[in-house]
Amino acid sequence: MSRSDQVSSDLVYDPMPDEEGIRSFITKCDGFFPPDAVAAGIDQQRKWYDALCAEFTFPHPDGMGVEDDVIGDVPVRHYRPAMVTTNHKIVYMHGGGFVVGSRDSHDSICAEIAQAAGAELIAIDYRLAPEHVWPAQHDDCYRVAQSLLSAGRKLVLVGDSAGGMLAAGLAVRAREEGFGDRILGQVLIYPALGGDLNWPSYGQMANAPGLSTDDVIYYRDVLKAPMDDPFAHALSVEDLRGLPPTYITAAYFDPLRDDGREFTAQLARAGIDVQYREEPQLIHGWLRARHMSDAAKAGFSHLCAAIAQMVG
Repeated sequence: MSRSDQVSSDLVYDPMPDEEGIRSFITKCDGFFPPDAVAAGIDQQRKWYDALCAEFTFPHPDGMGVEDDVIGDVPVRHYRPAMVTTNHKIVYMHGGGFVVGSRDSHDSICAEIAQAAGAELIAIDYRLAPEHVWPAQHDDCYRVAQSLLSAGRKLVLVGDSAGGMLAAGLAVRAREEGFGDRILGQVLIYPALGGDLNWPSYGQMANAPGLSTDDVIYYRDVLKAPMDDPFAHALSVEDLRGLPPTYITAAYFDPLRDDGREFTAQLARAGIDVQYREEPQLIHGWLRARHMSDAAKAGFSHLCAAIAQMVG
């Protein structure tokens, strides 16, 4: 099905932020990952993405301990800051449309979050599509979270983009499985939550840099998660009561923007403590721009502060 069949095109234009730092970031990314990358084969997409991620890798904070491990047969990476101020843990799920990404792709992001929060962070290297379709990704993340929860740990669930979808689904499942009181919070970074493709942001930002509406459709098709699956698409959950405190950050120049807006509104109506921050000059994937863009740096600072408050 073409985008024109699913999204109103009367508001489509070529949106672009004004901030110099984020514009430089976009130009740099375009040199590694072309706008039509999803038209290429999976192996090529992963090569481009790995090269892009390597370009935005930064040294770990001093004293950061890093160890690769396996929890419940799922590869993970532990980050332990030199100064740990809490016994609670952060569980991080990376973005990449469920097609690309790994422990390495978000390595410095995870290290900096762990440092800022003063908490150990566990990054999950879940299986990718199309080799593994839904619910393989959710099952991998749940096995890790369940192992930690069963051991008495309390967790803050964090994820960006596809990882935000996974984090939201884990929060719902933990509530259903009776572990809800052990989830201290969920932090969703420009999350994909199953929004309606006719919502304004999918039309207005159809050609946005970083992620297009066609890309969203492609990733949904590859993942093959039913739109009414509450662990896949949190926006389909009818009763949100009992979910943990939530921090959602969205980017204005992102077709997924309205997913964050709408989920914030639904959580608020359900009486959940929810904070929403929308970045007016940022695009999907802005986490990597935190050392190039003042707006991204500020967004990252607010994000880390929210995680630190929850995990502390």
